[in-house]
Parts: sequence; C-alpha cells; structure tokens
Amino acid sequence: MAFDQLLSTDVILVFVAFGLGGILKGATGVGAPFLAVPIMAVLVDVRFAVAVFLVPNIVANAGQILRFRGSMPDRRFAFGFALAGTFGAGLGTFALAGLPSAVLTTTVALVVLAYVAFRLFNPTWSLGWETAQKAAAPLGAIGGVFQGAIGLSGPIAITFVNAVGLPRPQFIFTMSLYFFSMTLAQFPVQIGLGIMTWQRFGLGALSLVPLLLGMVLGEVIGRRVSKTVFDRIIITVLTLLALRLLVQNFG
Repeated sequence: MAFDQLLSTDVILVFVAFGLGGILKGATGVGAPFLAVPIMAVLVDVRFAVAVFLVPNIVANAGQILRFRGSMPDRRFAFGFALAGTFGAGLGTFALAGLPSAVLTTTVALVVLAYVAFRLFNPTWSLGWETAQKAAAPLGAIGGVFQGAIGLSGPIAITFVNAVGLPRPQFIFTMSLYFFSMTLAQFPVQIGLGIMTWQRFGLGALSLVPLLLGMVLGEVIGRRVSKTVFDRIIITVLTLLALRLLVQNFG
C-alpha cells in the first residue's frame, strides 16, 4: 500500500492502534504490540505493522530502561535473556521477509489466541529461580524469532518472565531491555531486506506521539482500575482481533 493512500485512509486508525498500545504499556509496563500489531495487521499487513512499530519500540523501551535502571535483577539472567532474544529476532526477520502475508497474519492470530488460552487456564503458573535461569536463553531466543517474524514475542517472553515472579520494577526493566535489544537486530536486517522503508520509518516516528500519550494515560488508568478488570478487557480485545484476522484470511 502506497504511503499517500495509507495517509488518506488508515493513518488515523494506525495512530489509534498506537494509542491503545501505549495505554496497555503505561498501565502494565509491557504489551504495546499486543494491541497495535494485530490492529495494523487487520488494516494493512504484518510486514507493515512490524516495521512501523520498530522506532516507537526503540524509544519507549529505552525510556523505561533509563527510568528503571536502578531495578535491574540478576545481571546474568537479564542480559542473557536479552542477548538470546536479539539473536532470535535477527533470524525471525528473514521469515518476515520470506513467508506469504497470509501465513504471517494467521500466525499472529494463532499466537494471540494461544496466549489468551494460556492466561485463562494457567493464571497462577510460576517458575523456580534455578529453572528460570536455565530456560532464559532458549525461551528468549524463541521469543525473539516470533518478534522478528510477526512482531509479537510477548506471549512467550512476558509469560515466562511473569512466571518468575519478579517485582514490578525488575519485571519492567527486564522486559524493556529484552525488547530494546531485539530492535538492534531487527533494524539493520529489515533495512537490508527492504522491509523498513523511509515511509514506514517516518510513520513510526509520527506514531510516537499517540504511543507516549497513551502511556501517560495508561499510568493513570493503571492506578485506578484493578488489574483483574484491566486483564479481562485486554483479553477480550485480543480475542476479537485474533478472530478478525482469521476471518480476514479464511472467511
């Protein structure tokens, strides 16, 4: 889709997607792609969604790394997890370039539905610290592959780190470092494969405005709405988006 065509038809909805993703990230510290990527996949396609989200992902997570830098957990765990994700994201970007759009869109929908099902049926799943240290690298790499290929590593990475039971500041630092590190691999590979264009870069930069405004609003909402209610709203929205993607492909 040409940039001027996108600008005239869907750019407002793209900004809404980033605003909603920002609200989720501001309220919980993570998860902006959960809403923004499926919405943009419905509007345009997965390659567009992953590329446009890259610049906002860099800025938002860099800001949270700086804000929570005093809350780093075990250094080996945090950086090992992030480096594995960086390697996986580089590999996953080649899948983003090579796979048909229908395959990528269906994968987004199935990953989101799998995450929703896991959250519903395993709400209290937890991991011991020794097990978490051993699993950090392989799960970080697998999440990175999904991040590079479809822009959604959260169903694996966030579920894993959440099960470790880190306090909220340590959780946010670990996930922000993970997401930020993966962009270091995604950006040059996307440029080399022609996925990242100047138009997508520019739209991503403009999308920082609704994303950051959404994060501010999300912090306010996060202090006033119970986590249980907020989770139920997000799960409902994600389910509807995933079903919409499947209907778009097979309906």
